[in-house]
Amino acid sequence: MKFRVMQALRRAASIGSVCWLLAACTTPQPDQQPGRPSARIGLQLSPAALGETLSLQQHLSVERDGRTNELDTALEIDTQRLDLVGLAAGRRVLTLHYDGKELTTWRHVMLPQQIKGEDVLEDIQLTLWPAAAIRAALPDGWTLEEQNGRRIVRLKGEEILQIDYPDHKAWGGTVMLTNYRYRYRLTIESVATAP
Repeated sequence: MKFRVMQALRRAASIGSVCWLLAACTTPQPDQQPGRPSARIGLQLSPAALGETLSLQQHLSVERDGRTNELDTALEIDTQRLDLVGLAAGRRVLTLHYDGKELTTWRHVMLPQQIKGEDVLEDIQLTLWPAAAIRAALPDGWTLEEQNGRRIVRLKGEEILQIDYPDHKAWGGTVMLTNYRYRYRLTIESVATAP
């Protein structure tokens, strides 16, 4: 009985940690000024626009306010769909399915409401999709520059995101996304699981 209670407490702590991790990626800061434009673009590019078929195992680390939290994901993309499963302590806590038209999200009941599948999809697409496909879908006022293993996304001249590719590739290595508006850094380490 004592063992089961300890297991339940460990699971709750793991899920609580993931809640914080995902909330870090989606929660606006309290100092964000009312009326200031959102730092989210609203990207929903077609899976086919990636131009690749991918199957990746990923380890995500989010740094915010001096804390680091981690999550493992399995990501599959082909011309018809994108599927992502997020795991914490071996338990599923988030699932996304996107067919290029409709995004379906499932999340563990303990995940905060501000965690939106649209935001997770956007970060995936900003890091993986070709710059030309992203630029073609950017709303007015947004720009994307790409140079020397780095992408910079700006809104009306203000730098919102910086994405670094130290291995000079979008997958099969490390990618670091820094969101200046929401003050978090997401490090994605990925390994291809299929050719």
